[in-house]
Amino acid sequence: MDPGTAIRELQDLSTQIEAVVLAGSDGAPIASTLPDERSAKVARLAADLVTRADGVRSDLGREALAQLQAATPGGSVFVVLDSGRLAVATTGPDPTVGLVFYDLKTLLRQVENGAGKDAEADG
Repeated sequence: MDPGTAIRELQDLSTQIEAVVLAGSDGAPIASTLPDERSAKVARLAADLVTRADGVRSDLGREALAQLQAATPGGSVFVVLDSGRLAVATTGPDPTVGLVFYDLKTLLRQVENGAGKDAEADG
């Protein structure tokens, strides 16, 4: 599935996710519900957050980072990593954490499966 379609589908299904950005692991936005400038900033900051959190994880001798949540009284930021991409979402306060992570993982799988089909069609 192409990234824009996958994000629109996520928006239609998820009542908790307010904004979502799909980006490369380098922080370059691929698709988003935000305007381009904000999308680029959110993607860049999320990639930086992942790098810093992964550094802490590494210092503790833990496995590679796959997901993270940063919670504040006003809402949360979620990041899920897979296949060289990251999905970032914002929510209001008290989200259903497991459901938001599930939705973001599904988004990444849909985009990955769509990319595989595109590669097969080109080959």
